[in-house]
Amino acid sequence: MSGLVWTIRGLLRQRLRAVLAVTGIAISAAMLLDMVMLSGGIEKSFGELLLTKGYQIRLTPKGTLPFDTEATLDRVSNTVERLRRDTAIVSAGAVLATSLYGRKGDSLVTLVGYGIQPEAQGLYQVQRGSDLTPHDTLGVLLSRPVAGLLGAGVGDTVSLVGRLDPQVAAAAVSRRLVVRGVVRWVYDYRGQPSVGTILPVMQTLATGTHDDRASLLLVKLRDDAAAPAVAARLREEFPRLEVYSVADLVRFFKQRLVYFRQLSYILATMSLIVAVLLITTLLTITVNERLGEIATLRAIGIARSTVVRQVFIEGTVLTVVGAALGIVLGLGTARYLDSILTSFPGLPAAFSFFVPRRENLVTATLVLLVTGSLAGLYPAWVAARAPIAATLRSEAT
Repeated sequence: MSGLVWTIRGLLRQRLRAVLAVTGIAISAAMLLDMVMLSGGIEKSFGELLLTKGYQIRLTPKGTLPFDTEATLDRVSNTVERLRRDTAIVSAGAVLATSLYGRKGDSLVTLVGYGIQPEAQGLYQVQRGSDLTPHDTLGVLLSRPVAGLLGAGVGDTVSLVGRLDPQVAAAAVSRRLVVRGVVRWVYDYRGQPSVGTILPVMQTLATGTHDDRASLLLVKLRDDAAAPAVAARLREEFPRLEVYSVADLVRFFKQRLVYFRQLSYILATMSLIVAVLLITTLLTITVNERLGEIATLRAIGIARSTVVRQVFIEGTVLTVVGAALGIVLGLGTARYLDSILTSFPGLPAAFSFFVPRRENLVTATLVLLVTGSLAGLYPAWVAARAPIAATLRSEAT
């Protein structure tokens, strides 16, 4: 009776250890997958975001990044015309970003204003209503937050206020515009209240006069592969401007968020170490408890290679089960963590830190499987080197 109880306890201990090991491996696999997605997801997500509308090159004031400062370009009409005459360029347009106000009853609501050239815009996607036309001086586009904030929809009239005169505490520039459409501004952060008009209207709201200025220029090329060469040529043609291809902007963005990549490497390494320790510890304990069984098998002629292979199979099974659960867990935690990180102020709502891709899943799975298999080396060595006679005598006593 006591032998049966001992056997049952042994089996329960083995199953409990297996469950704990699989749980630990699943957590490690989830962390590894998340860190693989984080390490490569930032630049991929940002690059795809910049190419949402297909514009591969940005021109900004010297020494600045797009929308990084309030600096502006002057005489943009001439620059845009020169760009549009370039045979390598399909489309080019200017954008002016500024702060303005929307009138809601007797109060003013702070808004972000974009002056765009509708025939060459790379900032928004129309969701309801229609787009502006190049000469629509009476129309305006609203983001969803602004539509809700002002209680306005397509066809309604809204009042936008530009500069305020501090001496009389009144609006120096004000325009009543008709809402043409509700749009999603590609680079807005979550909940950002943004409006858009054609460039001359926003220039008037921003400065009080029709000042031919813009914050940046967007350029779309005929051939994506030509972006580096065209960017280099535009730097020579416009030495007073900064010219950035998407690859340049991704590189600058990576430099600003380099700590996320470093964190991903550290946590990925830690997850692998934890997985190796769990698998090695569990298999070693299991092998030590089954030394008598192993010695008996060896005594009746079972080869060492068979014993080693069995230990490796056990480690691989644990790794596969843990990895499968870890992938599901990792995808869930990635969505949760991404929602937290993308809520940081100043980050576009469409940007993602964790980008689930097939290559990420494959990479994380292969790394974990290889690591889990290698973790069985020490337990396999213990099983293969166990002395047959001494072990049988020990078990008998």
